[in-house]
Amino acid sequence: MNYELFTKTIDRGDGRPIIIETGKLAKQANGSVVVRQGDTMLLATVVASEEAKEGIDFLPLTVEYREKYAAAGRFPGGYFKREARPYDDEILVARLIDRALRPMFPDDFHAEVQVIVTLISADKSNMSDSLAGLAASAAIAVSDIPFNGPISEVRVGRVNGEFVVNPTREQLDILDLELMVAGSDDSIIMVEGEMNEVSEEEMIAALEIAHAAIREQVRAQSELAANVAKSLVKRTYDHEPKDEELKKAIWSDCYQKYYDAAKKPSAKKERGAAFAEIEKEFNARFTEEEITEKKFLFKKYHHDCVKEAMRNMILNEGIRLDGRSTEQIRPIWCEVDYLPGAHGSSVFTRGETQSLTSLTLGTKLDEQSIDSAVHPRTDKFLLHYNFPPFSTGEARPIRGTSRREIGHGNLALRALKPVLPPTNECPYTLRIVSDILESNGSSSMATVCAGTLALMDGGVQIKGAVSGIAMGLITNEDNSKYSILSDILGDEDHLGDMDFKVTGTSKGITACQMDIKIKGLSMDMVKNALEQARQGRLHILGEMLKTMDKPREDYKPHAPRIVSFDIPSDMIGPVIGPGGKVIQEIQKTTGATISIEEKDGKGIVEIASSNKESLDAAVARVRNIVWPPQVEIGEIYEGPVKNIQAFGAFVEILPGQDGLIHVSELEWRRVQDVREVLKEGDMVKFKVIGRDPKNGKLKLSRKALLPKPEQAE
Repeated sequence: MNYELFTKTIDRGDGRPIIIETGKLAKQANGSVVVRQGDTMLLATVVASEEAKEGIDFLPLTVEYREKYAAAGRFPGGYFKREARPYDDEILVARLIDRALRPMFPDDFHAEVQVIVTLISADKSNMSDSLAGLAASAAIAVSDIPFNGPISEVRVGRVNGEFVVNPTREQLDILDLELMVAGSDDSIIMVEGEMNEVSEEEMIAALEIAHAAIREQVRAQSELAANVAKSLVKRTYDHEPKDEELKKAIWSDCYQKYYDAAKKPSAKKERGAAFAEIEKEFNARFTEEEITEKKFLFKKYHHDCVKEAMRNMILNEGIRLDGRSTEQIRPIWCEVDYLPGAHGSSVFTRGETQSLTSLTLGTKLDEQSIDSAVHPRTDKFLLHYNFPPFSTGEARPIRGTSRREIGHGNLALRALKPVLPPTNECPYTLRIVSDILESNGSSSMATVCAGTLALMDGGVQIKGAVSGIAMGLITNEDNSKYSILSDILGDEDHLGDMDFKVTGTSKGITACQMDIKIKGLSMDMVKNALEQARQGRLHILGEMLKTMDKPREDYKPHAPRIVSFDIPSDMIGPVIGPGGKVIQEIQKTTGATISIEEKDGKGIVEIASSNKESLDAAVARVRNIVWPPQVEIGEIYEGPVKNIQAFGAFVEILPGQDGLIHVSELEWRRVQDVREVLKEGDMVKFKVIGRDPKNGKLKLSRKALLPKPEQAE
């Protein structure tokens, strides 16, 4: 053994200590740790290049989170039987880590950094995603990479009115509030979660509980890093070339011009053109060779000058780029039932941001199957967000779905999920698709608003309408002065310090997401932002309800109709039949779609059809199998011939109940071959004449309905 092992234990007294270990695995990385809770283990590594690439004025940070199927003792699904591209849940966890780490690197550090967090062992109780941020930060803390951390992430949930830090997987289904929170020792950095219409005060209480736990984990990382640091020296770097004379010239000549241009209310393209003209005018005093030689610095100093001018304008005068006050919302207009072929649709426009959203109603067969390493599942509610290049006036290739699109769609899904009706009231699989047609700030919140209207237009009986708003922040250097901005523009997001999205109904918050670019927020800032967000989203909600104030009473005429009911688990087999013969025959003859699953000790039958007659026929067939009506001796029935034998024909009396017409009961004459009278599939009338005393099976007669030979004359 040729390694020096360091460990640190975090014990919160809940019987589930967290152990951080470094010095044993992946030692060629700049930093690596293993974080363990129970049998759940994460390996986190970080590597940074020695130098920054020329012309880079940002941090090229990439974060990957991957789950090994072997960690849970499973084979990957699919043909190749190996892990491939990350699935959505892995991407969402990677985004959580990235958003927490990115603000904590020095502004002038531009070396390429790659963080990889891998699930190498899993148990059924301890959640790996709530440990991933801790693992990533710890790996950086024990490396030579410059970092203004440590930070950590925890999940906080509420179970039966009590807050729980890092709840178990079993507790997830009973939470009415779930937040993933990242922070440093003195501030909150990132928040994301969903909740069941909670108040701002309840959310603040959850954040305070989370921050207390984060401080413990930050302290443990600092102590671990202090031990490692005895043999570790943080690297020195110089990644930003400087030209103080050029910087001073740009500030002297352009600052007031940028300030005046920002102060003049204008649309996005007009404002961009005005800034570009100021830059062009200044650069004209230099030769092409001089600009090419210092292209990086020209671009950086102009950008920084615009940023400072805009920020000071807002801080000092309370004036925004489009002329609004800090609390004012852009004009809103909405429309529903825009797409006649969809099962529900809407258009939501706020300022220069627009979402065209559709709703599709499907059956159980349309559910999405998720083959994750630890928690395979099916989802009945899907929300897909698309951000085409034309929405921002750009021409660029359309590749696969971006991580941003996945993240924005997930936030909107979490915002709407708490208001959906229960499955027994709405058995549909629901798919919402938001296509962003214009974007200038907070298209994910436009998706939430448009999604609400599409659900109501489609007749889905949601518990309440949900609206969303994005809040921004401008601060001075020491956070002693700040302005909170409601309904931020794209430029305010880019040049500001925070993007805090909050969604909710008139009763309370349903989801939130906060990203910041500074080292953290005080709790007072968070409280003020939440209160201003509450007022803003209630205004937006009021505008939405002018278009549609409640769900339609019924689904659209062309929407599929679904009936769902429970059956005894021992009747699943008879309904399906050998090799699926019975259920396939019912679907073929009625035209309906039938699915059956066993859950909680009972069978759940879902029958769908766009035709009411077809739906009723399929329901009747299934119900007659499960709860067969009593066949009365002496009654006359009609049914199909199912099977022919030498001694007679088996006929269906009622679905699931057959009886025998003996060859002697076919006609009054002697029949030599049953096929002389009947063949399989024929519909025949018959009378139930009794039961076989030996086996209790029903005895049928066709000849009892025919006149006797002497009566025929």
